[in-house]
Amino acid sequence: MKVHFIGAGPGAADLLTLRGRDHIHNSPVCLYAGSLVPTEILAHAPANARIVNTAEMNLDQIIAEMARAHQENLDVARIHSGDLSIWSTMGEQIRRLDQLEIAYDITPGVPSFAAAAAALGRELTIPSVAQSVILTRTSTRSTPMPPGEDLASLGRTGATLAIHLSITNVDLVTSQLMPVYGADCPVAVVFRASWPDERILRATLSTLEEVVSEAGIDRNALILVGKCLDESSSGESFLYSIARDRSS
Repeated sequence: MKVHFIGAGPGAADLLTLRGRDHIHNSPVCLYAGSLVPTEILAHAPANARIVNTAEMNLDQIIAEMARAHQENLDVARIHSGDLSIWSTMGEQIRRLDQLEIAYDITPGVPSFAAAAAALGRELTIPSVAQSVILTRTSTRSTPMPPGEDLASLGRTGATLAIHLSITNVDLVTSQLMPVYGADCPVAVVFRASWPDERILRATLSTLEEVVSEAGIDRNALILVGKCLDESSSGESFLYSIARDRSS
């Protein structure tokens, strides 16, 4: 028996990896993260699978389901949205499984920032413009940011920022980043990247609050900030340069 942690990707069902699909298909028990996982992905589960929505469950209840499956020698597909390496709560679950000596493996998924970049048709790293991408978020009542990880500090790097879980904090985003990036720095907001109802908003740091307010978006949106989002930004890699010596 094994618990298979699976990153289901950003939303589109066909962005699920083949490995993830196969684990779901072969698992008699399927635990999934509520409305963030599309029903098309659950369709890969066996016809008689025990399918449990964990959205309203606490950690103890989720682990109890896994322990029950362990006693019954049934594999578990534990499906999360996006990729499991960031903001997935996987860490606290595998610590409990280690204590219970229940085996598990991890299948990565397409992260939401990659889907957002694809929707925009933009590369987030452009030579001589930006060569780093920082994945971050803003503080909430339940999850404060550690010291030194505020947006102003991160913004001083000049990197492209992919700001998750922060669409309700756009006032904080603008107040902390305008002094660093400038009021005219381009911003893109991608709502439900890769879903059928995907929406893209374009703004600058000075207009972001107004644009988001007019659009009425209040959840499931990623904010991208950086000079690479400027359509006029360009730079070419030395990888394909005509000046590169390809003789060896």
